[in-house]
Amino acid sequence: MRLTCILAASVLLCLIAASALAQPPERSTAELMDAVMWNREPIGGPFALTDQNGLRRTDADFRGKLMLVYFGFTYCPDICPTDLQAIGLALDQLGAAGDAVQPVFITVDPERDTPHVLADYVPMFHPRLIGLSGDAAAIRKAARVYRVYYARVPTRDGSDYTVDHSAFIYLMDREGQYLGFFRPERRQIFYKKNSPLVMEKIVCPVDFASVIDRPTRSITAMSCTKNPCSAL
Repeated sequence: MRLTCILAASVLLCLIAASALAQPPERSTAELMDAVMWNREPIGGPFALTDQNGLRRTDADFRGKLMLVYFGFTYCPDICPTDLQAIGLALDQLGAAGDAVQPVFITVDPERDTPHVLADYVPMFHPRLIGLSGDAAAIRKAARVYRVYYARVPTRDGSDYTVDHSAFIYLMDREGQYLGFFRPERRQIFYKKNSPLVMEKIVCPVDFASVIDRPTRSITAMSCTKNPCSAL
């Protein structure tokens, strides 16, 4: 009888675990992208994660610097490496001024992207790029405050998985407040409504044109060209 109860309890736990793994993302990709694209919800907030050196990091560690925050994963075949390379090139283009900007890569695949894995990955894009990982709950919390969509998706043969995720480069000010986001593939930066003056120059992470940050009445698309970006 006791063995039967133990077996029953074990089966129940397995069913609960399987149900949790099978649950869909909290919010759809369309809903979250809409929140970011149209500035419908606050973006950014506290996080507590572990960097590639095994050190505990929180959002408060980066006060006093602008932050470029990007969510992705190391097994990503093309989009993540392309965007991270764009961030690294932009920082190089800024020269000494780039020291005021801290790039941060937060994984959405903590199961595979351990600090050890990140330690080999992030230096390929920039020596100052910080990679952050953590347990599933901590990653979910960070993704939630940045309105990031991600979902684990099995491969066709079921032998492995990939991760679908939204891909924005978030720009945060020196107090950790959200300013706007980059979309490198469109060579644009979108500033948050009433974005304050925070720096004299920042480089678009595609073709490195100078951007003059200034207050705007609404989200403004800035086209990056050889000249300072001008409102579209």
